[in-house]
Amino acid sequence: MTTLTTDIRAANRGFRARISAFLASLARAFEAHAYNASRRDQIESLQAKSDAELAEIGVKREDIVHYVYRDLFYA
Repeated sequence: MTTLTTDIRAANRGFRARISAFLASLARAFEAHAYNASRRDQIESLQAKSDAELAEIGVKREDIVHYVYRDLFYA
């Protein structure tokens, strides 16, 4: 004999899962923004340095962005 049941809570779990996924993606977006904003601060501080100060750390003015994002590049 076959028995059919309906689990009403399953629909709530689906909605909660979607809300949870949305909030998690929102948190990732805020984290990415904070991460990029911190790099912008580094770029601005390096751009404010003189050419002599940049030469001391081995960076040319045109390579500032590459220097700040060097961990994302292969070369």
